[in-house]
Amino acid sequence: MGLFNFIKEAGEKLFGGKEAQAATAPGAAPTPGASQEDLNIKAASAIEAYIATQKLGASNVKVTFDGAQGKVTVTGDAPTQAAKEKITLCCGNVASVTSVDNQMKVTNPEPEAQYHDVVRGDTLSAIAKKYYGDANKYPVIFEANKPMLTHPDKIYPGQKLRIPAQ
Repeated sequence: MGLFNFIKEAGEKLFGGKEAQAATAPGAAPTPGASQEDLNIKAASAIEAYIATQKLGASNVKVTFDGAQGKVTVTGDAPTQAAKEKITLCCGNVASVTSVDNQMKVTNPEPEAQYHDVVRGDTLSAIAKKYYGDANKYPVIFEANKPMLTHPDKIYPGQKLRIPAQ
């Protein structure tokens, strides 16, 4: 699947404020009482918990976070290619994450999806028109990105979306 790049400032704020800045600033001094390794472990745990809340059916999920590089590495077992791709998005659409290396194994392999980086002014209808030639196919994209998306109108610039094959 490879390494996926994301926009560092966009996404869910799973670990916040000064801790996130300390964990992701190269060479920055860690928060008093917390080492860089402690901050990375805390961030990885927050991402693992977020993945679990999405109920994607994955097992043995382990996340590591390298705050200096903003890189997440995720391992485990995914039931489908779609679940694996959604886990990539769960990891990458988090503030302070710039790349995701998804090394999960897939129980039932399928063709990989395409990805779209949301820009200002994008709508799911416009994205569907671009990839499928039909704006009315936006529910396909919405369903492919659930449960991370809760409403078709709630996408934001910098977010990465799965675009499944037709």
